[in-house]
Amino acid sequence: MTREATLIAGDGIGPEITTATLHVLDALGVAFDWDEQYGGMSAVDRAGTPLPDATLDSIRRTGLALKGPLTTPVGDGYRSVNVALRQEFELYANVRPVKSIVPGGRYTNVDLVVIRENTEGMYVGFDRTFKVGNDPKALAQAMSVMTRDGCRRIVRYAFEYARRNDRRKVTVVHKANILKATSGLFLETAKLIAKEYEGQIASDEKIVDNAAMQLVINPAQFDVIVTTNLFGDILSDEASGLVGGLGLAPGANIGEHAAIFEAVHGSAPDIAGQGIANPSAQLLAAAMMLDHIGEVAPAVRLRRALETAIVKDNVRTKDLGGSAATTEFARAVARRL
Repeated sequence: MTREATLIAGDGIGPEITTATLHVLDALGVAFDWDEQYGGMSAVDRAGTPLPDATLDSIRRTGLALKGPLTTPVGDGYRSVNVALRQEFELYANVRPVKSIVPGGRYTNVDLVVIRENTEGMYVGFDRTFKVGNDPKALAQAMSVMTRDGCRRIVRYAFEYARRNDRRKVTVVHKANILKATSGLFLETAKLIAKEYEGQIASDEKIVDNAAMQLVINPAQFDVIVTTNLFGDILSDEASGLVGGLGLAPGANIGEHAAIFEAVHGSAPDIAGQGIANPSAQLLAAAMMLDHIGEVAPAVRLRRALETAIVKDNVRTKDLGGSAATTEFARAVARRL
């Protein structure tokens, strides 16, 4: 049965890595009925807005989307397109797996997942300036908003993710020693949820600055990390840096009624059109999408083919120390399928 899904190629290198991903999915033999839509700058050029109604309507209908990197236009009046999508569809769980693939790096045993609350915290958009210009008393203010339900929902998701995927431990990352109201609520709620999984999933907690340091010192101590929006944004990129950068970093944004899968890196306009972008993050995001719809065996095959192309065939794009073009890398993965 063919599954309908929304396809947003994105901006910059987005169309290149998306084309490569579709080539590999075809070789994998998994059929999707793609509804192609636009977002970011490419949507502004066509529809006058970075997030057209047609794109939103498509995701509402399909409940499933594969998305390339989107560029939010610079200037007043435009919110982050990615944040807007997450809030529009209540995609409360941002899931960022990080795994060592490329041999020869500093870390060879990283295999962790950062699960980030995706709709609350510092990214709710309550950000304002009271005085501007050269006024020495210029004042800017941002507000973080956390709810008990939001905390409970993301922490339970993390423990359930660990249970489903045979993970051994969940680490709760917070700043409750300073942010006693917001981070305090998060930690308090997390401890209550953790008690429900005693004997099944181990848990511990770390203050965010210590967690950031420990990620660099010994990433193998982490399995699943669950944290708030801002901290998750930072820690997930840090974790990606341990295994070669954002070119190998997929992400999923999961809600009750929709899920969007994406390469988490930017649109890289400086290399757009050169055919040298690494499509691995988009390919791995497609594998996460296959997992989500129950196509687990093809997802395993896709990940294995990608790792084999990099490790055994030594086919690598420039960011991984090689010289393969985007299309060459995609063909190498497809051959391994």
